[in-house]
Amino acid sequence: MEGIVRAVCLSKARGTEKTNVGRAELRPDWGLVGDAHAGHWHRQVSLLSADKIAAFNARGADVQPGAFGENLVVEGLDFRALPVGTLLRCGTALLEMTQIGKECHTHCAIYHRMGECIMPHEGVFAKVVEGGVIAVGDTMTVEARPAPLPFQAAVITLSDRCAAGAREDKSGPAIVARLQAAGYEVIETLLLPDGRTALEKELRRLCDQRRPDLILTTGGTGFSPRDVSPEATLAVAERQAPGIAEAIRAASMRITPRAMLGRGVSVIRGKTLIINLPGSPKACNESMDVFLDQMPHALTLLRGAVTDCAAPAGKD
Repeated sequence: MEGIVRAVCLSKARGTEKTNVGRAELRPDWGLVGDAHAGHWHRQVSLLSADKIAAFNARGADVQPGAFGENLVVEGLDFRALPVGTLLRCGTALLEMTQIGKECHTHCAIYHRMGECIMPHEGVFAKVVEGGVIAVGDTMTVEARPAPLPFQAAVITLSDRCAAGAREDKSGPAIVARLQAAGYEVIETLLLPDGRTALEKELRRLCDQRRPDLILTTGGTGFSPRDVSPEATLAVAERQAPGIAEAIRAASMRITPRAMLGRGVSVIRGKTLIINLPGSPKACNESMDVFLDQMPHALTLLRGAVTDCAAPAGKD
């Protein structure tokens, strides 16, 4: 799969249209030199298919490259159809896709004129793995990964007191440490107050845009009125995976009868598995003891790979 670079666009300030400069330097773990969106984060470079812009212009939009805030316009590649983790080679430069689409916080002039903006659902984002100069006319190809993308995870802590700074979050870091020790790449950690609205929003954003293999939440699974993590998780679910939550409760009952009061759920949205964990570091680790060994098989299936379901437990 390959395409041709049709525009290389920069802007000096965020929230403004970019200008096609024709040629620029891609710096590793930074982005395009001179662009306001460059930095040490996962959205260093934005890309949009020239074919999508052409189809939008055919409806009377009359927009030029950079109008959507995109850095690179490429003809011949449908970025939206590629998975997160795709490697894109352009000369010596190598990009890795990190996000598909984005939330539109403030509607741009294009949206107000056309009633739609294609960047939120057609644009993708990448980080720079290897640097180099990129210019209009260069060929961009999809490069095979030398090894499978490591399993990626996000961790969300739900706690009013921790979010307010009244108490240190110890559960989130404990989960992160456990995941990293198991070889996961933790792409985001979030600390939210208890409640449904923010958690539902972040779960949708993560699953639909960043697309990690696994999301673990901690807290908000009890009987208190603001313990609504299960309800927020069920609200974004496309499929349920009840066996994981059931196994956690069954194992926890052997430790304390209060485990019967846990209301955590486990569900699937897209290709992401979401599991609710209790609020204490000890209970989080005990819960992860139950399911972590089975995750490689489960997450490989979610990615769509064929595995041997008869393989011994823990040997996938």
